[in-house]
This record gives sequence, structure tokens and C-alpha cells, in this order.
Amino acid sequence: MKQQANLIRAGQVIEHDGRRWTVLKQQIITPGKGGAFIQVEMRDLKTGNKTNERWRTADTVERLMTEDKEFTYSYTDGDNLVLMDPETFEQTMIPADILGDGVAFLQDNMTVNVKLVEGDPVAMDLPPHVVLEIVEADPVVKGQTASSSYKPAKLSNGVKTMVPPFIEVGERVVVRTDDSSYVERAKG
Repeated sequence: MKQQANLIRAGQVIEHDGRRWTVLKQQIITPGKGGAFIQVEMRDLKTGNKTNERWRTADTVERLMTEDKEFTYSYTDGDNLVLMDPETFEQTMIPADILGDGVAFLQDNMTVNVKLVEGDPVAMDLPPHVVLEIVEADPVVKGQTASSSYKPAKLSNGVKTMVPPFIEVGERVVVRTDDSSYVERAKG
């Protein structure tokens, strides 16, 4: 299905130069002179190689239709993620690099959404938020107000993030899986 380049979004699968690519990031760039263009970071589905491509906003690209299927994450086996089909209980292995940096946010029995093109996994979506524990955080600086600035902290999955000054080591917080940003304190 043809679509305009300015409608490309992360997670979509496109065909370009005879190969299939999954879109990792896209950004519309408006230079001072000339027309706007789309900068797209994408990964080759067969080789796993990443590349950047630019299109003018009026260009069209071939978008492949994907089928969404929910799986339950079981465990990681080397470079593969082992997922279970919640209906048939069959296990499926897919390459971990399909998820990129999001692998750090996988948790046991997490429900994930896998995008398939003709039965082949091409992309994977995590839930938008996860609850993690703070394992390292800078101490509060006297006189620092909650609204003034965030401080660096390390989550139990090893990912670094910025949290408000009142968050301390041992607290559980809600974090966005797409950019590892702090959302709120976990309830309960």
C-alpha cells in the first residue's frame, strides 16, 4: 500500500530498494531554505543492518500491512526471545534485536504485541509503562525544590533515567518503555 513519506511512523514496515525495513525513528526536518523532508532510521529485516534514509514530504513509500498478535514473554535464550502464544501455549523464538534498546524493559509474563508480515515477526511493541525499582539515585541537595530539576537515577533493569528529587533508592516508579522517562511513583 502506497503512503506519503510524511506519514511514516516508528514500528511500521516499509519496502525500499527491494528489501523490507522496520522503521525505528522518524523525524520531519524543515531546513531554512527549501522544502521539508523526512529523516528515517530503519533496520533491514533480513540482515539487521541499520540505515538512515531521507524522503521529501511529497514522496511515496510502499508500506507493508502487518498483522498484530499478542504473545507472553517467557525468557531470553542467547540472542533470541522466547515468547508463548497465550491461546495455543506454543513457544516462538524471535531475535532480541527486533526490540532494540527496549529489551531492558522486558519482564516475566509480560504481554507483548508482535507485528507479523506474512507470518514473519518484523517488530515488537511493549506495554507503554512498566514498574521498576530505583537502585541508585543522587541524594537530595538542600534547598532544591521539586519543580527545579530532576536528578539522575538507575533503575533495577540497569537503565538510567531522570527522576524528581523526592524519589529515593528502593522506591518503585512507573517508567515509559519508549524513552525510559519517569512517569510517577508506583501505587501500592
